Amino acid sequence: MHQTLTFITLAIVAIVVLVLVVYLVLIIIALRRAGNYLEELASGLKQIAEDTRPLSSQLDTIHGAMGKISGGLHAVDHNLIQIARILKLVS
Repeated sequence: MHQTLTFITLAIVAIVVLVLVVYLVLIIIALRRAGNYLEELASGLKQIAEDTRPLSSQLDTIHGAMGKISGGLHAVDHNLIQIARILKLVS
């Protein structure tokens, strides 16, 4: 009887240890995959930063041009609203 209980206890401990090992191995695999994905993401973000670096020197030009056409676009918007009111498309 004592020998049987010892055997059953050792078997249960072995099963628990085996299950823990399997879970830990699966966690290691998942973390390595996540690490690979993060490396790819970081590489992509670095590439985006490099690709957009030349834009910083042109942003002032773009901002100035947008400021110049802003007034004209507001006038067009106002005219379109007036036309829509005449045609009773808006109230």
